[in-house]
Amino acid sequence: MSTTPVLVDAIWAQAHLSDSNVRFVEVDVDTTSYEQSHLPGAVGWNWTSQLADGIRRDIASRDDFSALLSAGGIGPDTTVVVYGDNNNWFAAWAYWQLKLYGHKDVRILDGGRKYWLDHGLPLSTDVPAYPASGYRLPEPDFALRAFRDDILPRLSDSELVLVDVRAPAEYSGELLAPPGLSETAQRAGHIPGAASIPWAQTVREDGTFKSLEDLAALYAAKGVTSDKDIIAYCRIGERSSHTWFVLHELLGYRRVRNYDGSWTEWGSMVGVPIEKTYVPTPAA
Repeated sequence: MSTTPVLVDAIWAQAHLSDSNVRFVEVDVDTTSYEQSHLPGAVGWNWTSQLADGIRRDIASRDDFSALLSAGGIGPDTTVVVYGDNNNWFAAWAYWQLKLYGHKDVRILDGGRKYWLDHGLPLSTDVPAYPASGYRLPEPDFALRAFRDDILPRLSDSELVLVDVRAPAEYSGELLAPPGLSETAQRAGHIPGAASIPWAQTVREDGTFKSLEDLAALYAAKGVTSDKDIIAYCRIGERSSHTWFVLHELLGYRRVRNYDGSWTEWGSMVGVPIEKTYVPTPAA
């Protein structure tokens, strides 16, 4: 895929590693990966402690997120390029949060950490130090964020399309969460009427995004088109941020939101319907 204003390739990244107006930010599922190696000059963000508020179970607050950007030398005019492991799972989550808080120029490195490592591109173990920028983010605009009350009254609304981006076994109700991940819900299954389109279907073997034509066809086959109100969800909102990025930023579908409460919220609420397609085998 060619470089777009929201997506940059490895060639562009190499040419801008020393650009003072560009800051590369690594956000990994495995929070130890950054210290092992990263792009020269990149800063590392820990999704568990810096991009989430564990007390409120919410995204980072305006104050905390502002302090994080300031510490990385990021100002309002900085081009922020996020990337990470697992085909940019949490990089997309960081991208989405930066958009909620109104940062103007945010991009994703196509292929992420996987592509960079597989192609033997420059790495460093040095942790850079940048002068604090004093950046103060504006109040968040949640137009790109969905909440449970945006969904529950509209379960029978034909104009609303829900996209469950989890693995098929999670969607069916066979699994509560992928192996090794702790955040779970009380029940397994999916939101009634949701289409199952796993996030991983949007990337190639090398971690780069598929062509725009292939992406549009993937979603259209399940009734997800630009004329619909689209809400994506997963387990805690990171995989659905990836799908939100594909639909909203790459394909340009304007009515797309990310429900970051996702299954950990929906699957634990009292009096809220779910669907299952998995039928467990009765115990002998």
